[in-house]
Amino acid sequence: MLLRALFLILLLANTLFYGWSQGWLDGLLARQHPDREPERLQLETHPERLRLLSPQAVTALQTRACLDLGPLNGDEALRAAQTALGQLGVSEADWRLQSSVQPGLWAVATIKLGSADFRARKEETYKRMKLAYEPLQGLPEEQPSLVLSQHASEKAAATALAALEQRALKGLRVLQLRPSQTRHQLSLPKADAALQAQLQALLAAGREPALAGAALKPCAPEAAASAPASAASR
Repeated sequence: MLLRALFLILLLANTLFYGWSQGWLDGLLARQHPDREPERLQLETHPERLRLLSPQAVTALQTRACLDLGPLNGDEALRAAQTALGQLGVSEADWRLQSSVQPGLWAVATIKLGSADFRARKEETYKRMKLAYEPLQGLPEEQPSLVLSQHASEKAAATALAALEQRALKGLRVLQLRPSQTRHQLSLPKADAALQAQLQALLAAGREPALAGAALKPCAPEAAASAPASAASR
């Protein structure tokens, strides 16, 4: 009887050990086997998507270039660009600001032409007097109208208007085509490939209206040449 009991105990122990070694008891014993390849792969997320970069790809990602972001028309566009760069991890020390004032544009133009007949008579008069003219572009609230000349200042436009009035021309006015504004440009002396891609995506998405018309382009040769020295001095 004793030998029979001992045999049953050994049989049960061997069975339990075999089941434990095969992982059948993991649910009961909460045992983990990180060395088992199938189970380890199950813990990974899409391992088939992992790819090693080639040396050429690594070099391309590390390559840096001097880029200009602009034109940024007005202070609102400048603030939008600075905010976007900050969100991409670019600090103020990593870009240079260049600004210039763009003068306004004024014109000597006709009053609004209320009918096709009125416009035809105006055009006939200007042709007879050999005066150049063109349709007004933009400013839909002022159309239809004809522009006879454009000037860099309101004073110059007023002088031209007075000269035309001396020739007995009526129905003319001085019209502001474009107000003066400050135009900005941000230069990024050492933009890497990742930053370039992020900025291109931002501009292409068009989610920031203030950046409409802005683009990325290589720095001017003199600016690009000074970029390494500028970066080294910081």
